[in-house]
Amino acid sequence: MRKLKLDELNRVSLDEFKTKEKLPVIVVLDHVRSLNNVGSAFRTADGFAVEAIYLCGITAQPPHREIEKTALGATQSMAWKHFESVADAIKDLRANNFEIVAIEQAENSISLLEFTPEKDKKYAFFFGNEVNGVSDEVMKAIDACIEIPQFGTKHSFNIVISTGIVLWDFYSKSSKL
Repeated sequence: MRKLKLDELNRVSLDEFKTKEKLPVIVVLDHVRSLNNVGSAFRTADGFAVEAIYLCGITAQPPHREIEKTALGATQSMAWKHFESVADAIKDLRANNFEIVAIEQAENSISLLEFTPEKDKKYAFFFGNEVNGVSDEVMKAIDACIEIPQFGTKHSFNIVISTGIVLWDFYSKSSKL
């Protein structure tokens, strides 16, 4: 077995990516501190071809050298917006008929294993701050809360690991609809 070369990966061009059909998802970063996490979220969102990334509050914005270290150019391919407050992001998402979903450990959350995306619905997945998680302001406004099952001694995943897990799960389930 041999690894594929870059020219064998059939990657789409930047122009093709911008016009291709996207997964009906917006990734929302709620006061994410780490610029490396922001860059990695861009790269992960690009990998799953989601509609956009929303950056809220203190979450850093491109262009920034530390974001680019992990984004590897995904800040050029991904549509994104910055909102001073999560309330403004939620207002925008509601106006565009997105379901507001927190990825968090909370009362009455549903396990990711039990989450089933609905055909013709659009989802905004909120990923929270590395220390405090999804903000209380968002938790008061959500339509649903998804919890990623965990089986070890730690009680959380890194935000980018969570983003990858949720987007892969959404992609694999929605491709069967």
